[in-house]
Amino acid sequence: MTGTIARSLEHLRLRLRYERLRAAARRSPEHLRLRLRYERLRAAARRSPEHLRLRLRYERLRAAARRSCRQQGFTLIELLLAIGVMALLAVLSWRGLDGMVRAQETTRQRADEMLVLQAALGQWGSDLDALLPMANTTALDWDGQVLRMTRRSSAVPDEGALVVAWTRRSAAGTGQWLRWQSPPVRTRGQWQQAWLQAAQWARTPGVDERRYEVALLPLDGWQIFYYRGGAWSNPLSSSDSGSSSAAIPDGLRLQITLPASQALAGQLTRDWVNPVLGGRRS
Repeated sequence: MTGTIARSLEHLRLRLRYERLRAAARRSPEHLRLRLRYERLRAAARRSPEHLRLRLRYERLRAAARRSCRQQGFTLIELLLAIGVMALLAVLSWRGLDGMVRAQETTRQRADEMLVLQAALGQWGSDLDALLPMANTTALDWDGQVLRMTRRSSAVPDEGALVVAWTRRSAAGTGQWLRWQSPPVRTRGQWQQAWLQAAQWARTPGVDERRYEVALLPLDGWQIFYYRGGAWSNPLSSSDSGSSSAAIPDGLRLQITLPASQALAGQLTRDWVNPVLGGRRS
C-alpha cells in the first residue's frame, strides 16, 4: 500500500510539471507569433469570395433542409388525390352494401310469396278433402267465375257445415285470388242463404260479404277441370250438364296463371283426387 501511495504522488508531481511547461510554452514569444499568424490567415480566408460563396450556399441548403423538415405533411395535390380515392371507396362500399340489402330483401320477398302460395294451395286441398255431400244441397259447383263448395267444419266439436267460395277479382288493374267462408250452417235454410250469398260475393260483393273474404295472392287467370269417366273435361261443357254435374267428380284440376312479378311465374297445375271415390289422375 505504501508503494501505491508513492506512485500516486510521483504521478501528481509529473502532471504538475507538465502543466507548468505547457503554460510557459503558451506564454513564449514564438508561440504568440504563431498563434497571431494563424488567426490572421483564418480571418483572411473567411473574407475571401470563395469562402463567402461556399458559406452562402451552405446556409441556403441548410434553410431548405429546415423547410423540408417542417413540411413533412401532404401537399395539396396529394390531399385532393387522397380525398378522391376515399370518396370512390365510399361510393363502391355503399353500392356493395346497397346491392346486398336489395338482394336480401328480394330473397325475403320471394320466400314470403312462396309461403303464401303454399298456404293457399294447402287450403284449397283441405277444402276439397272436406267436401260434404248432403241431401237437397250441392257439394261442388263451378259456374266459370266462382267455385262454391259445401264442406265439413274443422272445429272441435263440430259446429256444422261451411259454405266456401273461391274466385278471382280484379282491383286496381291487378287480379287477386280470393277465398270466402260463411259462418257455420246447421239447417237447409241457412245453407241456402249462405250458398246464394257466396254467388253474390263473387260478382257484386257488399260490405257484409267482404267481411268473410281473404285475399290470397295475385292471379292473372284460372280454370277448373273435372275428371269423370276416365277423362278431363270442362265442367261447363254440354257433356257435363245435367244432374251429374252436381256430383263430386273423381278428380279436379286447378290451373292458375301467376303474374311475372311473383316468385313462381306462369301456369301452375294442381290435381286433386277424390279420397272417397278413389278417382285417378291423368
